[in-house]
Amino acid sequence: MVRTRFAPSPTGYLHIGGARTALFCWAFAKKLAGTFILRIEDTDRERSTEQSTRAILDSMDWLGLDYEGPFFQMKRLHRYRDVAERLVSEGRAYPCYATREELEALREQQRARGEKPRYDGRWRPENAKRLGLTPPPGAQPVIRFRNPHAGEVTFNDLVKGPITVANAELDDLVLLRGDGIPTYNFGVVVDDIDMDITHVIRGDDHVNNTPRQINIYRALDATLPRFAHVPMILGADGERLSKRHGAVSVMQYCDEGYLPEALLNYLARLGWSHGDEEKFSREELVEWFDLEHISKSPARFDPGKLTWLNQQYIKEADDARLASLVTPFLEADGCNVGSGPSPARVVALLKERASTIEELADAAVYFYRALDPSAALKQQHYTAEIEPAVIDLRDRLAGAEWTREKIAATIKFVVAERKLKFPKLAMPLRVMVTGTAQTPAIDAVLELIGRDEVLARLAKQLQAFPA
Repeated sequence: MVRTRFAPSPTGYLHIGGARTALFCWAFAKKLAGTFILRIEDTDRERSTEQSTRAILDSMDWLGLDYEGPFFQMKRLHRYRDVAERLVSEGRAYPCYATREELEALREQQRARGEKPRYDGRWRPENAKRLGLTPPPGAQPVIRFRNPHAGEVTFNDLVKGPITVANAELDDLVLLRGDGIPTYNFGVVVDDIDMDITHVIRGDDHVNNTPRQINIYRALDATLPRFAHVPMILGADGERLSKRHGAVSVMQYCDEGYLPEALLNYLARLGWSHGDEEKFSREELVEWFDLEHISKSPARFDPGKLTWLNQQYIKEADDARLASLVTPFLEADGCNVGSGPSPARVVALLKERASTIEELADAAVYFYRALDPSAALKQQHYTAEIEPAVIDLRDRLAGAEWTREKIAATIKFVVAERKLKFPKLAMPLRVMVTGTAQTPAIDAVLELIGRDEVLARLAKQLQAFPA
């Protein structure tokens, strides 16, 4: 049974890179009818916050990545202590009493000699005995892993291929700090063993941790999972992804009006492909996903492509769903949605042009609140020449049947009677009623706004025409 996990630290929001890792873990497990686990690695007591944990959980729920859990490391401290004590009793780990000051002095000496800074193993029992070291009274030691000196660690990364690291390159890492909190490399191994994780899919910034973790697995006589390290995501300029590239919180994309299915689709294509398919459903992703088609090269994040993809999903989205998403934006903008046309009818008219829900809401404002045109638009379209035609149209609309077809026929009648080109009347009409020169078909817009509101807006704007 395939079991994968996503294990973020709650020291900040869930960002794009983390969300893609979660998606790959989720899709791989779903493809093989396995289990996807969410584990919160909250052992950084200074930086971990409840707010960050909530942001991670909200992001996972919004993206629709269902999981088993969440599990929290801070609730498992007794387990890490038990495993550490076992390793000590078996001679595979040992207490180390080196102080922070001693270790810093050691690193400075190594740097001065041009050596790689590393722990020198002074508290290994045989070394401590040779050096005459004895535990300081009352000191709380850390527990260090007795890493093998000889041999090497080789594993076949499912993305990168075979990787080999000499044990001589690895020092005796800390497993358990003096306060009983596990280090990352120890906690993750114990958790993955206990949770029967079969495949560890994570960012390639963890490649250097993997040989250390494999040695801990072997010391615990545990079955190794398969490892797959996914290349990082870069900005469009090739630099490490940052906020200036759009690497913001997943929930910020929600707040800005992106659809979760669009973000998931885009994240899936960041470093993975299925032929030339650019747009696909969640179900198709699960059907197609594999580790063999994850790229070995870093992916580049393109906000413009994400926005284009979001636009395609908005065009296809159910109008009632879009209406429920647009309404909070409109209400935040001071619109009384209940006093205007059905939001579902409004979004049906507008969604072809919108890239985000926020844009869709911005375009819908004039259906619920009169907007005053800019001075430039008034100067361009409010002319004494066109005013009689506008008044004629207003009077005829007052008695017309209020359907899109009858409104269109009324506008065309006035245009023909006064020997005008259609835009000559339609543009001032559009500006007067909506406050903007860019709208869908004006007859459809007028129908939705409603007769009384249209006539009231025309009456008010006619006062702004030149005397």
